[in-house]
Amino acid sequence: MKHLTYCQRLSALQLRSLELRRVRCDLTFAYKLIFGLVDTDLSTLFQLRENSNTRGHQYKPLLPSCSTSLRHQFFAVRVAKIWNSLPSDNIDFSSLNRSKSSLNNDILVKY
Repeated sequence: MKHLTYCQRLSALQLRSLELRRVRCDLTFAYKLIFGLVDTDLSTLFQLRENSNTRGHQYKPLLPSCSTSLRHQFFAVRVAKIWNSLPSDNIDFSSLNRSKSSLNNDILVKY
């Protein structure tokens, strides 16, 4: 397969790009954090908005403030931007497996 391009290899192996796989893993871990499936203090990473009258879904973390460009790549900042922009009508938050299955390529390609 060394003569194929990256995109051709992904197609031949029926894989998503590494970037999409990382985004999906980030969102899965964010789900686990927000819904308490991981034994950690959520407030050390980010806080959820108390006002649920926002557009989209009701589980939106606040974006932490960043003063350096390095901090913008930190997990809490990186995942909060993507998580907050998820469409509420396409994502099923009722369980982890349903949430993961609703994160299809159409949604992830935007990021």
